[in-house]
Amino acid sequence: MLPEHDLTSDLASSLSRLTEEVGREHERAAHREQIIDRLHAENQQLRHGLLQEALTPVRNGLYRLHDTVAREAARLEPGHARDLFEAIAEEVAEVLARTGADRIEVTAGDPYDPNLHRPAGTAEGPANTVVGVVSDGFRCGDRVLRKAGVVIGKEEIS
Repeated sequence: MLPEHDLTSDLASSLSRLTEEVGREHERAAHREQIIDRLHAENQQLRHGLLQEALTPVRNGLYRLHDTVAREAARLEPGHARDLFEAIAEEVAEVLARTGADRIEVTAGDPYDPNLHRPAGTAEGPANTVVGVVSDGFRCGDRVLRKAGVVIGKEEIS
């Protein structure tokens, strides 16, 4: 039989080794969880990117439809037909919003921003200022999907 001191020492040593092993296992498990979380986030980003890419041709068609209907509505005299065309343009914009493409709000008087606006012409007015909106722009979060077509002011030449 072992002396009591040796038994206590062996027990303490075994407990210490076991505690260290459990600590190492805990660290490995935490590291695996970090890797899983990172891979999951990367997978979600990849899936989102693929979805956005798949929606691009659909959105392009909807942009053209929106522009055509909005342009025709603007050409019509006020009345039922014009109201109908405007409602259709709004519905197309709402469909685009459901795909993640939100309209960029642009109005005459806004400063020209090359990150949001595509020049569609110039007209008399304050320099580097939007004096007219030709087509709406759309964005998905911070990413601009399509710049708004705008007429940019140029100082009046006297």
